[in-house]
Amino acid sequence: MKKSRILMASLVGSVIEWYDFYLYGTATGLVFSYLFFPNHDPAISLLIAFATFGAGYAARPIGSIIFGHMGDKIGRKAALMLTLIGMGGSSFLIGLLPTYAQIGLFAPILLVLLRLIQGISLGGEWGGAVLLATEYAPKGVRGLYGSIPQLGVPLGLVAGSFSLTLISSLTTDEQFLAWGWRIPFLLSIVLVALALWIRNGIDETPAFQQQKESGDLAKVPFFETFRSNWKTVLQVIGLKLGDGFFNVFLMSFVLVFSTMYLGYSRDIALTALTIGCATMIITIPVVGYLSDFIGRKTIYTAGLILMFLLAIPYFTMVGESPAWLYFFQAAMLGVIWAAIFSTQGTLFSELFPAKVRYTGLSVGYQIAAAIVGFGPMLWTSMAEAYGPSPWVFGGFMMAGVTISLILILFTNDTRKVSSYQDSDESVETDKSLSI
Repeated sequence: MKKSRILMASLVGSVIEWYDFYLYGTATGLVFSYLFFPNHDPAISLLIAFATFGAGYAARPIGSIIFGHMGDKIGRKAALMLTLIGMGGSSFLIGLLPTYAQIGLFAPILLVLLRLIQGISLGGEWGGAVLLATEYAPKGVRGLYGSIPQLGVPLGLVAGSFSLTLISSLTTDEQFLAWGWRIPFLLSIVLVALALWIRNGIDETPAFQQQKESGDLAKVPFFETFRSNWKTVLQVIGLKLGDGFFNVFLMSFVLVFSTMYLGYSRDIALTALTIGCATMIITIPVVGYLSDFIGRKTIYTAGLILMFLLAIPYFTMVGESPAWLYFFQAAMLGVIWAAIFSTQGTLFSELFPAKVRYTGLSVGYQIAAAIVGFGPMLWTSMAEAYGPSPWVFGGFMMAGVTISLILILFTNDTRKVSSYQDSDESVETDKSLSI
């Protein structure tokens, strides 16, 4: 099977999943806090709205268990088809929801239910997309292949942010809140149909086919994972926490932080976010390729150190002018976090054997995501109590990064020793970059 179709299948679904997921995050502060959670105190409305945003993250471990079981037991392809349907369908329905003014309390209840479906779907999508790329990768370029589905994050967020920015620029504030915000959600159904068509034409990965032919499939992948690989799951959780908090801030809460607490306009905030994501599109595949030569661990460690050192300068300077906000979004999100994230899928997947790889990779990553997903609630309270204090916010980020820094020191260089070695001979060993 052509590698180009495999990589496109891993990327296109990831783009749509993250488009839908972060579209909700972008709309939380700009739309949902007003239309679905009205309150006389804007801070309370925002806090409640971000609680539903966090609920999507909290649901992701559930999805990792459900689709991890399916991916390790039935196959990667079946799991990835269902995650697309769940995410796209729920996003389309969000675009049709009546507001609080129209149906009262049912509006936020339905919104939360659909957000939970989004979270469950994404909980199974990320791990499967990574494995689709890495388990098909020729030996020697797994880092490059594993970075391709990671491009779904910036591409999806750019698409979501651009769609909201475009609609916002073409409508008045009243029109945007009345109907404009719904258009990007409704477009999800078209994108999902395209992704389903592409994924339907792929085969199972060589690693899973080998496990199935040998009959060595886990009876209950979740229990098998925690029986034999529970330490690795905890390791993945800790490795993700440090950059995870910064990621959620840089890719979602920055819109609220820069508009409500720094006084920037909505267009400036969205432009800064778009600049950071556009930079990531270049950084991710380049660093993914470099990781095949200098190692995932080296890049991961360097990224965490830079993130730690620049935490307080970031929060100090972004309030000075839009130029600093643009620069630091490009540097922190587009270069430093992108370098960490580009290696993350490959690094984490290389820690688990094929038998429980989908489950172990997904559960560890998504538990960490569930924890960091409630960051916006904490930051809203912090901002109300201390304002946009660089020491408070920077210190919070440094504490999370420290956890990951300690754990990466005890992580093997998986470029040299990985769980993929048992099945490397079953796939192409040419180090050519042709796809």
